[in-house]
Amino acid sequence: MSVLDAVLAEITAERLREAVHAVTAIPSPTGREAPLARLLAQRLGAAGWAATTQHLDEHQANAAGRLRGSGGGEDLMLYAPIDTFTTGDPDLDVPWIGPELRSDMLPEPRDEGPFVSGLGASNPKGHAACILVLAEALGRVRPELDGDLVAAFGAGGMPANAVEAPGFPARANTGQGVGCSFLLERGWVTDHAVIAKPGDFVAHEEVGLCWFEVTVPGIHTYAGSRHRLPYRNPIVTAAEVVTRLEGWLAGYPERHRTGTALPQGIIGSIAGGWERLLAATPAACRIRLDIRIAAGMAPLELKRELTAFTTRLSAELGTDLGVEMVLAIPGTHTPPDAPVVRGAIAAWEAANGRKHEPVPGNSGATDANILRARGIPTARVGMPKVRSDEFDVDFSRGMNTVDIAAMRRLCEVLARTALKITTKGPA
Repeated sequence: MSVLDAVLAEITAERLREAVHAVTAIPSPTGREAPLARLLAQRLGAAGWAATTQHLDEHQANAAGRLRGSGGGEDLMLYAPIDTFTTGDPDLDVPWIGPELRSDMLPEPRDEGPFVSGLGASNPKGHAACILVLAEALGRVRPELDGDLVAAFGAGGMPANAVEAPGFPARANTGQGVGCSFLLERGWVTDHAVIAKPGDFVAHEEVGLCWFEVTVPGIHTYAGSRHRLPYRNPIVTAAEVVTRLEGWLAGYPERHRTGTALPQGIIGSIAGGWERLLAATPAACRIRLDIRIAAGMAPLELKRELTAFTTRLSAELGTDLGVEMVLAIPGTHTPPDAPVVRGAIAAWEAANGRKHEPVPGNSGATDANILRARGIPTARVGMPKVRSDEFDVDFSRGMNTVDIAAMRRLCEVLARTALKITTKGPA
């Protein structure tokens, strides 16, 4: 039996199902990943890896482990984030996620035939569970590696700012790749990396993201004096601004399409006025946007493009819109002929039994941008969104439901890639 066959024999459906149950059952909203990180580090250590829980503070932590090679080869990191997009707490998620939390929106894993559902059961926890099960299999087989293999699980991987609620860190920087960045700062650096995130393909580049705040000015006044005092309600003006911005965003992707990217943008938040004081108009209304940028485009290029549009819009509406960039994470690119990309593609083809074709039109951003920005050539691989005749797969269901068979295929891709990069001879 080859080393690869021995490793794959250890990766069973039962072990995958157990692992995704284990990680889904521990809530890990952005900023509160420490309990899950401790579990992952403990399991890596029990499997024979040199493992640690790396705390950012008392609430937030990464987990990382190293399986040492002889020192005669190159090192590879298998990486997945572990924080969920929403919190699973109705006080924080409702009503913006919907009128109530469905069962798949709760950190309570459930078997549904070939699937497991629960908050983040696919993205990111199903992907993290694949790395965990593979790491445990490697610990049992103990292959002779030339380079080190690192398994890393990062806090704060979601495109999110801090949750402002009791029990969460007071730090403002709890998302946007903060865990991955901290991991690398503290020496967990490798020659190559593979990040496990959704998408049944191998990606060598990633869009970045910029957040902007558009301020609509107005006049603070009182309902009882509307007919007697100057009146300019910024909420009313913002309605027109939002409509026009949405039209601009609809045309944005085609202006910035690349071979694999179709960067999108959305209006994600509007704030204006006191909810406790509806008798008054506010002096300003704030509109916040997420706009993705293709690799190679500078954030300031996008800011200038948006500012040019809002300047024209200001003139048309007789107002003076303000634009500020409040977040900037550039897109990144690994050359497609890099060893980790070629290795991941070969692994994907072997696991799937067909030729790999690049998938265009991508607009998702991950911690791959952090890894590449720190000089680590990185490939991204993952699982497809589930399909079922039993339930509708909306955005949340796709995040919260994982197919065990797809997990097994991803584990094979990761195993083949890991053995190819960290050993000089055939696996």
